[in-house]
Amino acid sequence: MSLSRDNPCWRCKGSVAIQPAAMSLPPQPDEILHSVFGFRAFRGQQEGIISDICAGRDVLAIMPTGSGKSLCYQIPALVRRGCGLVISPLIALMEDQVRSLRTVGVRAGALNSQSEDSDATIRALRDGELDVLFVAPERAATEGFRMLMARAEIALVAIDEAHCVSQWGHDFRPEYRQLRSLCDALPGVPRVALTATADVATRADILEQLGIAPDRMVVAGFDRPNIRYEVRPKDEPRRQLAAFIAANAGQPGIIYAPTRAATDTVAAWLVKDGINARAYHAGLDAATRRRNQADFVASEDMVMVATIAFGMGIDKADVRFVAHIGLPKSIEAYYQETGRAGRDGDPAVAHLLWGAEDIARARQFIAQSDASDLRKTEETRRLNALIAFLETGGCRRVPLLEYFGEPAPPPCGNCDNCLDPPALQDATEAARKLLSAVYRTGQRFGVGHLIDVLLGKSGEKVTKFGHDQLSVFGIGNDLSADGWKSLARQLEAGDAIVRDGEYGGVMLGPAARAILKGDVPVSLKVVAERPKRGRAGGATSGASLAAVADGDVALFEALRAVRRQLAADANLPPYVIFHDSTLRAMAASRPKSLAALGRLPGVGERKLASYGAAFLAVIAEAQ
Repeated sequence: MSLSRDNPCWRCKGSVAIQPAAMSLPPQPDEILHSVFGFRAFRGQQEGIISDICAGRDVLAIMPTGSGKSLCYQIPALVRRGCGLVISPLIALMEDQVRSLRTVGVRAGALNSQSEDSDATIRALRDGELDVLFVAPERAATEGFRMLMARAEIALVAIDEAHCVSQWGHDFRPEYRQLRSLCDALPGVPRVALTATADVATRADILEQLGIAPDRMVVAGFDRPNIRYEVRPKDEPRRQLAAFIAANAGQPGIIYAPTRAATDTVAAWLVKDGINARAYHAGLDAATRRRNQADFVASEDMVMVATIAFGMGIDKADVRFVAHIGLPKSIEAYYQETGRAGRDGDPAVAHLLWGAEDIARARQFIAQSDASDLRKTEETRRLNALIAFLETGGCRRVPLLEYFGEPAPPPCGNCDNCLDPPALQDATEAARKLLSAVYRTGQRFGVGHLIDVLLGKSGEKVTKFGHDQLSVFGIGNDLSADGWKSLARQLEAGDAIVRDGEYGGVMLGPAARAILKGDVPVSLKVVAERPKRGRAGGATSGASLAAVADGDVALFEALRAVRRQLAADANLPPYVIFHDSTLRAMAASRPKSLAALGRLPGVGERKLASYGAAFLAVIAEAQ
């Protein structure tokens, strides 16, 4: 049904700030955008997507994290008659969204295994007193929930993190496959699928599984220009990580570790170094996980060290960095995990440390899995795409965006390779020497032993096996030990050498023959320790304070202090009150009235009424 003032389908939703003159007329999306959420203009393709949903049309929206996906279903839920149903994969995400919506006056609730007010939420839904309801896919699949939906008035069904519906997605969840039948049981109700991470195959699967027509897909782009991508080979992980954290001191961030043990170890490192850090993984009891997560969301400086189970449901806008100390599963996984930084649009950093052993482990996992040959082929393709991203000597955004089907962008000027281009040298002959050493030592020794042979180091192990008598002994003085390590890493990334997963010995890989024959040249990316940029290169000065004029810094910090107090009083994270960008606007414009304050971005009517006076008082004192 088309929305217009001649064909209204809106009824009064009393908690929302906007009140049209004629109560039978629906508010317009731009009115809700301003009065409820405090923004004066839509961003990117938000307006078109929202218009389609309000008109009752299905949509698959592929939008980068931080581009305002939530508004694409929240605003239509306030325009259309009934309650907007949102399928959300994590309880934490529901809690954050419900809290944020209630802060701006939207009647929101959630039904999940931890809900303490389920009966009240169900009554509110039946009585038409709920604007948005969040529910887990497991709950949505039950017969009891289907019966509840049949008796309620539903405005739309939004399926968040829709890549979970696809077998090709990086976080496939079988219960998502059952959501189409829920949508089909609600005729005339638009279905909205949203995700930030879906390649071409995943998008096609989402459309098919949810019954959305291909021409109803909107791809809003994948670039996150505010994120600086940095990739470093592992050398001394603790030292490297300490230097990165020091460059971003005092900022909230997430560090992803590959195992629970590594998570605990890294968190202990940071705490020992005086960093406000916590750990999060499935081995911790539920109460500890909830407490650590709540403390992180409320903090302005905490570092969370976690396995990849953490973060998808965290609606924390002011995360300034995401660091990986191991290989992500795929580019999709990496893109989503790094997308948890800089959701407020301010500068952020994505920092990745990786080693050749990470690639060997990933290849072994694929080879030993009981997946079908088709699945193994697809996983290998994805791993190779990730390796290409790691090994590129050019702009990081080129392989990242090309993977998602976008044309190659011009150099971004905001990644490690653009800011400090790596030197390249012809390493074809060196590669042939290394591969020859692999072959002549029997394809069963590790990289360290091979380097000793090439450099002519006649240690106990070398002499024990007679490798000091080989023709390759001592022929490698054209590279340093670090240079050989870098070359070995790049050859392994290119499948020219492979490691024995059990013992770590190196063998010739499928790509070795062409290199040995001289058919394929090899360029070595010279990896040197980058000069430390200090705080100026990290997210610290590049984010909160970068856009604050010198004369406004003291006021900005005073505004942050009052925000911190208001948040503590209301048991809310500070960013839910106002984002840093809104505080910067206050510091720059120094409004003297509620009307002037209400014209700033991010200041809706409910927040203006609740918090405006407190911030005006701080501004007046600074005058």
